Amino acid sequence: MANYRVASRYAKALLDLGIEQNNIDVLYKDMQSVQAAMASRDLKLMVKSPIINSDKKNTIFKMLFEGKLDKLTMSFIELITNKSREHLLPEMATSFVDQYKKHNNITAVTLTTATPLNAGVLETIKKALLDSNVTATEVDVESKVDESLIGGFVIEVGDKLYDASVAHKLNKVRKDFTQNKYIKSF
Repeated sequence: MANYRVASRYAKALLDLGIEQNNIDVLYKDMQSVQAAMASRDLKLMVKSPIINSDKKNTIFKMLFEGKLDKLTMSFIELITNKSREHLLPEMATSFVDQYKKHNNITAVTLTTATPLNAGVLETIKKALLDSNVTATEVDVESKVDESLIGGFVIEVGDKLYDASVAHKLNKVRKDFTQNKYIKSF
């Protein structure tokens, strides 16, 4: 929990600096790139390793990101590495992305379907979400495919889950039958 607070504070400081310097969108793209890079197991192990010194880590970060990330982002990564906070970089990147979305009234939505959706259906779902009171003024939809749903969809908005999948309905019917709700006792 303490690590999350520290990561959140660093992310907030970077967000505030981005707002002040009017390059928040560039920082957002950079932090998404850092987030994607941190998906690599080897990089994550290197970042979390107490054995590798900060100079070596800074050299590795420069090799990986220089020319690809903004100068401010590179300075931020160097600063946290020099302060021995680089082990929190994955959490900082995630926290920054979340805070950016909150700052710009973007609601992150995960849409899981049994088959891939075409662009038209996805736009219709986005419009329906925007018309509802569930989302903010913009929607960022991450689309996933899970064939075990059989049909229908599952939407996750924040901590809410809307399950309209065929698999969920079949499980509900199965549960009702196993509890004998439909047998009249005399």
